[in-house]
Amino acid sequence: MEEISLEPQKVERAFLVGIQEPGMSREDAEDHLAELASLTDTMGVGVAGQQIARVARPTPQLYLGAGKADEIKALADAHEADVIIFDTDLSPSQQRNWEELTGVAVIDRQEVILDIFAGRAQTREARLQVGLARMEYSLPRLRRAWTHLERQRGGAGMRGGPGELQLEVDRRVVMERITRFKRQLAEVRKQRAVQRQARGARPVPTAAIVGYTNAGKSSLLKRLTGADVFIEDKLFATLDTTTRRILLPNNQPLLLTDTVGFIRKLPHGLVEAFKATLEEAALADFLVHVLDISNPKIEEHYRVTNEVLEELGAGDRKTIIVLNKADREHDPYLLAQFRRHNPLTFKTSVATGEGIESLLQAFADHFILPMRRLHLRIPHNRFDLVNLVHREGTVHDQRHEADGVWLDADIPLRHLKDLAPFEPAPPD
Repeated sequence: MEEISLEPQKVERAFLVGIQEPGMSREDAEDHLAELASLTDTMGVGVAGQQIARVARPTPQLYLGAGKADEIKALADAHEADVIIFDTDLSPSQQRNWEELTGVAVIDRQEVILDIFAGRAQTREARLQVGLARMEYSLPRLRRAWTHLERQRGGAGMRGGPGELQLEVDRRVVMERITRFKRQLAEVRKQRAVQRQARGARPVPTAAIVGYTNAGKSSLLKRLTGADVFIEDKLFATLDTTTRRILLPNNQPLLLTDTVGFIRKLPHGLVEAFKATLEEAALADFLVHVLDISNPKIEEHYRVTNEVLEELGAGDRKTIIVLNKADREHDPYLLAQFRRHNPLTFKTSVATGEGIESLLQAFADHFILPMRRLHLRIPHNRFDLVNLVHREGTVHDQRHEADGVWLDADIPLRHLKDLAPFEPAPPD
């Protein structure tokens, strides 16, 4: 049996359960629950009701105590919810116990994020990455798909009923798919390494745009480059990386790469699966860390993104911080606060263009390879070098003469060896 379905049944009304852990304020728990509501909306499911549960110590059976579990069941029934969503990670046995108690589907935060990623993946690479993460998440939870067969136990002389037999078949199929996904993703990593090597042959500085989901990364890329990238005011609107080339104010090129957004409690399986994509951040010359300055949880979003970058081995990258969405209401002291930790912090608005020119100038001033001004006379038969100067340098003046093309230009130091032989005395 090759095809199996791991899709949850179609649900429309969700009851959300927020978790207030020891040491967590009620306000933080409410903010986290609001984020779960946004995730649920992005998944295409309506929120029928919600409740915050204080948890001193999770129980192995239901995560919550029996009394609170009965209360959640009653509230979900009253709201006619057909799915209960927890803002935490549940073990496979806890999910099964909840579904037996309530009679409706029960999923956790991981499954919500995985479902969103599955719906958003567009390229083959993204589908492979999401597929691997979903298969690894589903493997210990396959029994949930076969609880309706528990009554069909086999008779005497049989090792098990059709549910057990089907479960073994499905487990084998899932494990085979995991192996296949890992093999294909290893090939993707090799291809990316080859592409980076090709870029290295004619080095152009690279920057990776990182940040919490919906901070405005794709909007910033579009504003800086004019790229036709997908933008939507939803969590995880884009999963696929987009790389675009821009010219900075000093006429030097820069490759900008947009990356998948991060989020609190991003499933580790997704971080692992998306490493092929996120390596662009780890290997970039510098990072552009975008934050939504109007979001009251900006400091938490900053911390979460840095934690994921550390996990990826990109925590030590040089970084420019971009406080985006400055056209919206925000704390006016945030810019000074962030600049105390990183002087290269800029306030921008993609909507109005505020701060964009200063940001581009910062790219040129702080992260681009050093230049030297040269006066060149390049023969007419070496127009490849003329193109090189225009492509990678800043041309101040150009004249076409009988003995060649005269250029007054700033040239990256890495090209001095190629161009120094064409540097006569400055022309009159």
